[in-house]
Amino acid sequence: MSINTPALERKSRNLIVTGGAGFIGANFVHHWCGKYPGDRVVVLDALTYAGNRATIAPLEGKANLRFVHGDICDRPLIDGLLKEENIDLIVHFAAESHVDRSILGPGAFVQTNVVGTFTLLEAFRQHWNEKGQPDSFLFHHVSTDEVYGSLGPEDPAFTETTPYQPNSPYSASKAGSDHLVRAYYHTYGMPTLMTNCSNNYGPYHFPEKLIPLMCINILLGKPLPVYGDGQNVRDWLYVGDHCSAIDAVIHGSKPGETYNVGGNNEVKNIDLVHKLCELMDELAPNLPVRPSKQLITFVKDRPGHDRRYAIDATKLKTDLGWTPAQTVETGLRQTVEWYLANQDWWKPLLSAEYQDYYQKVYATC
Repeated sequence: MSINTPALERKSRNLIVTGGAGFIGANFVHHWCGKYPGDRVVVLDALTYAGNRATIAPLEGKANLRFVHGDICDRPLIDGLLKEENIDLIVHFAAESHVDRSILGPGAFVQTNVVGTFTLLEAFRQHWNEKGQPDSFLFHHVSTDEVYGSLGPEDPAFTETTPYQPNSPYSASKAGSDHLVRAYYHTYGMPTLMTNCSNNYGPYHFPEKLIPLMCINILLGKPLPVYGDGQNVRDWLYVGDHCSAIDAVIHGSKPGETYNVGGNNEVKNIDLVHKLCELMDELAPNLPVRPSKQLITFVKDRPGHDRRYAIDATKLKTDLGWTPAQTVETGLRQTVEWYLANQDWWKPLLSAEYQDYYQKVYATC
């Protein structure tokens, strides 16, 4: 659900979507192009391991979409795109985003998430100034609830005023980017917005993440690795709901605002895995192991593993009328059905590099 400017009043926009071939970014590109066909959408993506151009391939034949293979740290490239495409909106998804990978190699996270965001902010600030600082310009930064740290079992959910306490190189790098976005609004008056979301799931999710990993490993008859005791709690947000929330914030809020986006679906990891096993047993024919819960394998917990995340999205509901459309039950069913129907999308991603990474993280499997 979202509240937007009425169609007759809305002016078309020229936007860059960074990380638009990644999981959330690509879903957002599909959402935006479907809803606002008169807008010019430039997808900028470095196509690192988690970026997949095939995800947006159905849109590339449209006259209003342009794909650019490039890095957000490339200032001349960014400057050129802003001018050439007359950009008035940046929606910034591009990020290194997997905690396990940030533990193995934190440098890439600082470079992309901090330096890359700084590069975009500086380029957009110059572009905004050269255009006379129009009110219509906007820089929307997409962040994570992980910047807030970890909650105890009885702690209240994260709000927009919860102090930052990042516990991994990934969340620390995202916290740094958040602070830069805030600073550019307060120091330069540059029109920025920020959303901090809970764990996303849905179509086009790279196989290393928990939900697609479980679905794919069940289909392959491989162990289902669960960290520690499996009692870690996450608030699960269907990616389509996240896209509608960002849409609502862009169209309905004022610069300088921050909104938390959650799915109202707190679930323990082990319970989530059991739900996926039940769905796969129901929906997938000819599984190599049935019931698939036999594949659950507990592995050594990762360092600094936050115990619980929970989002309080009251502000978003109160200010803009947004609430998630999917429950964890409806969203998971749609997600499992998508992975069963789109094996030609995910099978090529199980590369030698992916297998090497998998062995480093889940050595006991």
